[in-house]
Amino acid sequence: MNGTQVKLAYATPLWLRIVKRTLTVLVVAVIIGLVMRQVSQAMDRSAQPAGFCRGVLQGALMPCALPNLIVGQDVTIYSEKNTGVPYKLGYTVGVNACGAVFFGIFFWRLNRWRKRLNGGKHL
Repeated sequence: MNGTQVKLAYATPLWLRIVKRTLTVLVVAVIIGLVMRQVSQAMDRSAQPAGFCRGVLQGALMPCALPNLIVGQDVTIYSEKNTGVPYKLGYTVGVNACGAVFFGIFFWRLNRWRKRLNGGKHL
């Protein structure tokens, strides 16, 4: 015997990975929902009309409102009392930036998964 040992990699069962991933998604959704509700309530208390920066923030957080809306909680995703065009431009920038980040990460992971399946070759 030469003193070296082969260590076998322990593969986690598929059902356990699915359960872990599902629980992780649910916990993250609850946390996002709670934070979104608090941010929405804080913005509603502001006496000033929403401007560009608040538009960017509300636009970026708009997709995060889904967990609250699913369970019946009403959250503000668009300020009625706003400054007009600057707010709308900010809201548009926020929505597009959030989408670019989400879909950028999604397609990066998809590309990485494809490379792994094809032995490192890019399609």
